[in-house]
Amino acid sequence: MRQSIQIAPSVLAADFARLGEQVAEAEAAGAELIHIDVMDGRFVPNLSMGPVVVEALRRVTSLPLEAHLMILEPERYVSDFAAAGASCILVHPEATPNVHRALQLIREHGLKAGLVLNPGTPLTYFENLLPEIEQALLMTVNPGFGGQALIPSSLERLERLRALRNRLNPTCPIEVDGGVNTETALELVRRGADILVAGSAVFKGEVARNIQALRESYGA
Repeated sequence: MRQSIQIAPSVLAADFARLGEQVAEAEAAGAELIHIDVMDGRFVPNLSMGPVVVEALRRVTSLPLEAHLMILEPERYVSDFAAAGASCILVHPEATPNVHRALQLIREHGLKAGLVLNPGTPLTYFENLLPEIEQALLMTVNPGFGGQALIPSSLERLERLRALRNRLNPTCPIEVDGGVNTETALELVRRGADILVAGSAVFKGEVARNIQALRESYGA
């Protein structure tokens, strides 16, 4: 098993009364990224964090902060998240009529640009845009809520995405988000995942022990 797999704890599943403390625990346990789910209640049926949370977390961790914008017209908020301290911004083509421009804007702010696809969205978006991005995120559940079970058909989509990535942008990491736990991590890594977004699997219980268990599950 390759050893470069990264874990990106999703703070959506953290105890918000102890958010800074739990992120510090994740960093101390060896997490490589912090994943921040931003929801507007329109693109997805939930509300969550904004730039103020990114700004607060930037003060308590040295890890890269990736802002996953599950919001309509994400290009309107790129400058806000950049100013707050995000390292990477991930956007959905389903949420904007001009996703290429949104990706350009992210890069113009000096951040990594990532593209995210929902389970029902054709992979052709990746085929068209992989050369323009630094991160490819495949949703393995429908976005909007934590704690969902992985959609089985996502595994075949992940394999196809890996083939596209290897052909079009070999250095672009593939990230998966949804249903990542000790039962699914190994198969996700086998099928092509380089970054595992994990919420409940990290923050429900002892963070350091959970991260270690997740790594052991895929042979790290």
